[in-house]
Amino acid sequence: MLKSSKGEDNMISSTSPGKLYIAGEYAVVEKGYPAIIVGVDGFITVSLEETKDMGSIKAYDNTPISFKRKDERLILDYRDNRLFYLINSINIVEILVKEMGKELKFYNLKVESELEDLEGKKYGLGSSAAVTISTIKVLCKFYGIETTKEKLFKLASLVHLKVNSNGSCGDIAASVYGGWISFKTFDKNWVLEKRANLTIKQLLDKKWPFLEIKRLTPPEDLNLLIGWTGRPSSTTILVDRVNKSRQDNSQFYKSFLEKSKACVENIIKAFEKGDLLGIQNGIMINRNLLVNMGQELGIQIETLGLSRLCDIALKFNGAAKSSGAGGGDCGIAIFNDKSNLEKLIYEWKKEGITHLPLKVYIEEELKSDQ
Repeated sequence: MLKSSKGEDNMISSTSPGKLYIAGEYAVVEKGYPAIIVGVDGFITVSLEETKDMGSIKAYDNTPISFKRKDERLILDYRDNRLFYLINSINIVEILVKEMGKELKFYNLKVESELEDLEGKKYGLGSSAAVTISTIKVLCKFYGIETTKEKLFKLASLVHLKVNSNGSCGDIAASVYGGWISFKTFDKNWVLEKRANLTIKQLLDKKWPFLEIKRLTPPEDLNLLIGWTGRPSSTTILVDRVNKSRQDNSQFYKSFLEKSKACVENIIKAFEKGDLLGIQNGIMINRNLLVNMGQELGIQIETLGLSRLCDIALKFNGAAKSSGAGGGDCGIAIFNDKSNLEKLIYEWKKEGITHLPLKVYIEEELKSDQ
């Protein structure tokens, strides 16, 4: 979801939602393997106001950082690694701006996040993707560049490839499209090879092999609950560990990929049929696949907190699993009614699990079509 606005005070803003993985983690980093992801109504907002001769960037409650330009390149000094995605988002858009023959400008840019707690701990809701999307969106608005959802996804994916992200870019898709989606990632080697020989504009116009993003419609009685363990984790580190371990367990990993693909495809079919029980069964199968993979590769995907989150949900007739890379962060639970949700949240709280009262975010124009 992407909201943009421009007020009378010349301030432009863009808001993008966070994400949650429902199924298909780890396998989705391989081209052509599906996952199910949702956009949630916790947002990152990027605001921008044009200035003269010098600009600034203010993010994550830090002091504004001034920037200038040298030979049309952004020059600034920053120590916060969280700004890495933001700076690279600016750079990719400004390359496109120059390709289109437009003049670069100065501006004050501000980032506000709902995707972390008061102490700055991330909830694991895809803040890097959301800040990338919001930054690209607001800059495209600022420079008068027309975009589509697909091109926004591609621009943000180029940013994540630039910073050597080993993820699938599914969090980017969820932040761009919102709602429930099925997602298959693109051939990263193909994109990197083309990037060496094509302009950004040319690459955006190309069809990216294996990339597939489709909307899903959940059953009306599906209730999604989100629990946060309070233990942040790093997707990059966990995926790196899996990538290293799988080399010594190639047959097991290949089997995991095929089982994950079959599981997620069955869940997608259940969505298409409105079969909530089928969705819940698929969630439980996917949980077991991920737990077994972690045990086989010597990586803790389902922590004690996540195990308790899932087991409590099962006690109240829900289906639950870790969301995303695991190792902490969030878990999700799916129920067919609301009768036990308050009891579940109370049980979670006793175990130190925080219920995040987030909902799946669907754009207004999509709601009117449903």
